[in-house]
Amino acid sequence: MKRLLVLLLLLAPGAGHTIAAADAAARPNIIVLLTDDHRWDALGCAGNAIIRTPHLDALAAEGVRFRNAYVTTAICCTSRASILSGQYALRNGIHDFRTPFTGEALAMTYPQVLREAGYHVGYIGKYGVAGSKEADPAKAYDYWRAMSGQPKYENPQPDGTIKHHTDLVAEQCAEFLETRAKDRPFCLSVSYKAPHCQDGDPRQFIYHERYRGLYADVAIPPARNGSDSDFGSLPPVLATEKNEGRVRWHLRFSNPEQYQTMVKGYYRLITGVDDAVARLRKELEARGLSENTVIVFLGDHGFYLGEHGLAGKWYGHEESIRIPLIVYDPRLEKARRGGTPGAIALNIDIAPTVLEAAGVPVPASMQGRSLWPLVRGETPVDWRTDFFYEHRFDHPGIPKSEGVAGGSHKYLRYYETDPVQEELYDLGTDPGEMRNLALEAAGQDVLAAMRRRTDALRAGAAGE
Repeated sequence: MKRLLVLLLLLAPGAGHTIAAADAAARPNIIVLLTDDHRWDALGCAGNAIIRTPHLDALAAEGVRFRNAYVTTAICCTSRASILSGQYALRNGIHDFRTPFTGEALAMTYPQVLREAGYHVGYIGKYGVAGSKEADPAKAYDYWRAMSGQPKYENPQPDGTIKHHTDLVAEQCAEFLETRAKDRPFCLSVSYKAPHCQDGDPRQFIYHERYRGLYADVAIPPARNGSDSDFGSLPPVLATEKNEGRVRWHLRFSNPEQYQTMVKGYYRLITGVDDAVARLRKELEARGLSENTVIVFLGDHGFYLGEHGLAGKWYGHEESIRIPLIVYDPRLEKARRGGTPGAIALNIDIAPTVLEAAGVPVPASMQGRSLWPLVRGETPVDWRTDFFYEHRFDHPGIPKSEGVAGGSHKYLRYYETDPVQEELYDLGTDPGEMRNLALEAAGQDVLAAMRRRTDALRAGAAGE
């Protein structure tokens, strides 16, 4: 009976649409912008001297950029489920592209909690989590222009022209702002395909033609720790040509010319998103919404650009799990703008952060924490100093892993190998994660401690 009631509330056309006019005026609008495969250092404001992202850099200068933001699982479907639910994958059970939220779980995602609280909610772009008849996300939003699968960059239009996905998303954002319910605050979740590759297309990173000349006059430095010997130094379960990350490295980065072409394509896609964000902010300004709209910008996980001899994501190295994260609130006091807190922020923190911005109670089911104390320049004494990383996607070329990241040492174990293969790095002395201390006698005491820490964090992630 409880399950039926949740579904009726979730799917009813008028669900949660009552809110006092005074409250509607006081509550901020919220926009969550999500890029795909966007590593933390692919922004000008993050220190990248080549990539051009002036509008996102401005957003960071006017808001707060988290220097140490991570995902708890580096794969699209799982990370997006964690962003929506505020939960580790061990809790929400979504490890692949086939598993949907249950009706009850969907009702506890941040957009649906806000909808029940009176917000007009929309989703645009790549949703990334499977749907079901029991709880169809398309019916759970007031505005739905999304898909669970992977969008294409090139979208044929009725007039025979081709529209790039980033441009299509920008147009749909404008449509949402024009057609939204004007008597309610809104929460819009926007998911760009960029800079994800186009799987199956030899071009891989398909940018709009207008960006073709961008970066043509620069040479991208080669990936650090990206040699064949660096690849060979990985645990045997990874140092194999059957590793999906290695398969994709051959597709993208196996010679210098190819490397230049692919990385520039990746950067061009990000610049395209930067322009789309500028357009969105202009739309907000034109409609008188800019002074009361909170914007959260992040990536769904990182991306290897040849580091460790790999491409893609999945594994627990910094290139794969670290993301850009910017929180912008036009009401933030000037002294806090441009802040770059170093405390660890996670993808599971987005949902409680959004709900606190709206003044809506955070469900007990959410395992993340609101980032607003950090935005305000306060670091709670009990803030995390490390976190549990997991990757349980079932794929013959992607070994499953778990471990601890975010602290002075990183530990990863590939728990289905026999014996279990492990990585242990001292990030203070070895930020490139090149010296595997798990193989050295001097590292055994730390290794034992990190094994215990993984077991403890794993239990917490599972809700035990």
